[in-house]
Amino acid sequence: MSTVLVVDDEKPMLRTMAVNLRARGYQVELAASGRQALALAARRHPDAVVLDLGLPDIDGIDVIRGLRGWTMVPIIVLSARTAEAQKVAALDAGANDYVSKPFGMDELMARVRVALRVPAAIEEAPVVKTADFTVDLAAKRVQLADGSDVRLTATEWQVVEVLARNPDKLVSQRQLLKEVWGLQDTKTNYLRVFMVSIRRKLEPEPSNPRYFITEPGVGLRFVPGGVGRPGPS
Repeated sequence: MSTVLVVDDEKPMLRTMAVNLRARGYQVELAASGRQALALAARRHPDAVVLDLGLPDIDGIDVIRGLRGWTMVPIIVLSARTAEAQKVAALDAGANDYVSKPFGMDELMARVRVALRVPAAIEEAPVVKTADFTVDLAAKRVQLADGSDVRLTATEWQVVEVLARNPDKLVSQRQLLKEVWGLQDTKTNYLRVFMVSIRRKLEPEPSNPRYFITEPGVGLRFVPGGVGRPGPS
């Protein structure tokens, strides 16, 4: 039985969606805010998300970005925002479909069925843990083992995110430069400069890295278990 997470701050809409989805044999999770949606998605791993963009705490676009940090679950945006630019922004952030309010329930249920027919990609864990720090891909946050937040710049986070989404895999310098900076030319010291800063913030011994390992002339490898030490228990 497929599980659908419905995110909307209007209680009547949540009730209506829950009744209609359950009548069609789906399990339903309900969230009235963006933060609640991200937490539920990380715990429940729904098969599809129906998301309203106008939420009371964080914008629905940010919820999409948070989900796309670790999962490719189908996201159907359900919103009263009808401007073309807003639809494009939602789709560019990672939404799969967009249904404008008011809508027909039969049409929406058809969109849900279509979304669920697409084979789901293998999901990465929303949280990647090491012995010294934790990378929360959904919340876009890094915390040290003592619970304190690490202040990363936007670019530093992008580098960490790409590496954390590919644990123990070699990520080429070309891939990092393209995904983070949009560059094709590998003749730049951008990556080296930012890795120095990232290691200072996250590595216990920046000059002897355990987690962010450089493969000379090729790229970088993020090793959550650490080189030469066991991972977190």
